[in-house]
Amino acid sequence: MKELEKQKAFELASPYPYVLIVTLDKRERPNIMGLSWWMFTSWSPLMIAVSVGHQRYSHECLEHHREFVLCFPSEGQEKDAWTCGTKSGRVTDKFKDTGFKAVHSKAVKPPAIDGSTVSFECKVVDQVETGDHTVYIAEVVAIQGSPEKVMHLYSIHYAKLISIGSNGKIKMDLKC
Repeated sequence: MKELEKQKAFELASPYPYVLIVTLDKRERPNIMGLSWWMFTSWSPLMIAVSVGHQRYSHECLEHHREFVLCFPSEGQEKDAWTCGTKSGRVTDKFKDTGFKAVHSKAVKPPAIDGSTVSFECKVVDQVETGDHTVYIAEVVAIQGSPEKVMHLYSIHYAKLISIGSNGKIKMDLKC
């Protein structure tokens, strides 16, 4: 074993599940952000935590409106998913600038993304400041998805996306 620089450690630890978090801004306009820093925190009740940088537009949205939808984009959505992780919602309407279609959520105001493998609708119940990020802890209040779309996206080195299915199948040559 030898000491590693932080960037090299992040690269070696990949792939990371790549999800999209849909929030609402103070004007009730939906925003989509690409996100790899999330996790389940409880089975009963089902809870998810997401970590969002203080400078991110999605942080501002979550401070204003304490609900979000965590969507697992499916294979075929990689180009639009990558756009959502590389452009700011402060200047870009990501539903207009991508092929994503908003669908009504069952229990929260932010919409889900049509064609997502799974979408978890969440209400924030707590938050923790962690350096330059806030960890939002949320209860899952509804779940929907497209079970026929088993392939969803993973980030490699925060530089490209691959798809891995719940069936173990891997596809590496995605075009972002």
